[in-house]
Amino acid sequence: MSLQMVTVGNSIALIQPGFSLMNFDGQVFFFGQKGWPKRSCPTGVFHFEVKHSHLKLKPAVFSKDSCYLPPLRYPATCTFSSNLESEKPQYIIHGGKTPNNELSDKIYVMSVVCKNNKKVTFRCTEKDLVGDVPEGRYGHSIDVVYSRGKSMGVLFGGRSYIPSAQRTTEKWNSVADCLPHVFLVDFEFGCSTSYILPELQDGLSFHVSIARNDTVYILGGHSLANNIRPANLYRIRVDLPLGSPAVECTVLPGGISVSSAILTQINNDEFVIVGGYQLENQKRMVCNIISFKDNKIDIHEMETPDWTPDIKHSKIWFGSNMGNGTVFLGIPGDNKQAVSEAFYFYTLKCAEDDVNEDQKAFTSSQTSAEDPGDSTPFEDSEEFCFSAEANSFDGDDEFDTYNEDDEEDESETGYWITCCSTCDVDINTWVPFYSTELNKPAMIYCSHGDGHWVHAQCMDLAEHTLIQLSEGSNKYYCNEHVEIARALQTPKRVQSLKKPPLRSLHKKGSGKIITPAKKSFLRRLFD
Repeated sequence: MSLQMVTVGNSIALIQPGFSLMNFDGQVFFFGQKGWPKRSCPTGVFHFEVKHSHLKLKPAVFSKDSCYLPPLRYPATCTFSSNLESEKPQYIIHGGKTPNNELSDKIYVMSVVCKNNKKVTFRCTEKDLVGDVPEGRYGHSIDVVYSRGKSMGVLFGGRSYIPSAQRTTEKWNSVADCLPHVFLVDFEFGCSTSYILPELQDGLSFHVSIARNDTVYILGGHSLANNIRPANLYRIRVDLPLGSPAVECTVLPGGISVSSAILTQINNDEFVIVGGYQLENQKRMVCNIISFKDNKIDIHEMETPDWTPDIKHSKIWFGSNMGNGTVFLGIPGDNKQAVSEAFYFYTLKCAEDDVNEDQKAFTSSQTSAEDPGDSTPFEDSEEFCFSAEANSFDGDDEFDTYNEDDEEDESETGYWITCCSTCDVDINTWVPFYSTELNKPAMIYCSHGDGHWVHAQCMDLAEHTLIQLSEGSNKYYCNEHVEIARALQTPKRVQSLKKPPLRSLHKKGSGKIITPAKKSFLRRLFD
């Protein structure tokens, strides 16, 4: 295991609590930007590239037939293929927190439709569910099992807001453990079925889940109701015959007590658990290796990396799985120093460089930490952000900065976008109106005063006009301030016609005299 420090910029805060990393054929993408990303990337998806120990982020591109994907935090994600031999895996995204702190109950499927040396184009589609639809939640897991030539999604655990009847102004954002139900989701037909298994007594959140063929293993997790991290290990096996599925759960020995850990796969049969917490005020510095052999699971401690003193002494840490046996880690900076970085970042390689790239990691890549608003003080491990310089992005893509001050108004202003007083668009909900909104803004910037964002839909602008205003550098004034714009304009100077003097009408040496009648006629002619 090798630990290496990563340098980042410090001007644009991009990564926020609850982010996820997705690995598409060796390329890593960041998902889950907190707040409204404006023109930087409407979906909060960025190419996540670490070269020579320096991190670069670049907004991703989506196809025109994609649906809108909100920048979700703390979702459950996993890879999915139509069959085990498929060469084009997709990512399943379920749940998570929206920028308005609401919990999503939707399922999105992300796939790559075009890939070249310069960019990757994604397609995102939303899956509608019928039957026992799982409620909106976060900190849970979703995995895919394969049995008898068929596949099925397995969803478990997480936290959700308390029922509406119990929500008050003081406890509006209070959360509780989800019921310990197991949901089977058919991604092809959109059917969802709930199963109650007597072995599962607690709705665990921020646990570790591993899918192997027709089996999902649930390890660790945190019970909010009891404030414990039970050292349980569950095996959930799913059989998919022609009729109804059969689900059974078995409690296995050898579990470990851990929550908010990061799981990465180093080869076909081995996984590594990094980070997490064993107590509410104690990080878990031990790494474990999980081995599968002859349908048996074995968990034992492994040699830990040479943790730096900063990592050892920090009370919190955070990160996510980059794939191919690599983990992205971060810790808070030392605020005792006069000049200190907000956070320090590392990459931890748990596998050798010659790792097999063709291995299939059908594992859950949950967010690696519990929600700081709902967990104990020392489990704020996702409360972080880091910055990237605007000039560190490749190409000439226009990139707006993320306003950190916006976070103070999160509960009141939704996406933190102000508009004119006559705006009839609800800022707490946003539906794509233009086909360009997947990579262009549905907003334009009014130049009056300090400036403010205006919904282009309210201005009744054509799509080509919106694109021109987005790409150009000319000042724009919205309908409310258009009179100001006109007053600021300098009237164009109109050149007046020159009137020839009357004396020039008498040609010298002509010997002809112009009569008063002709003079009057010529005046009318030239006037």
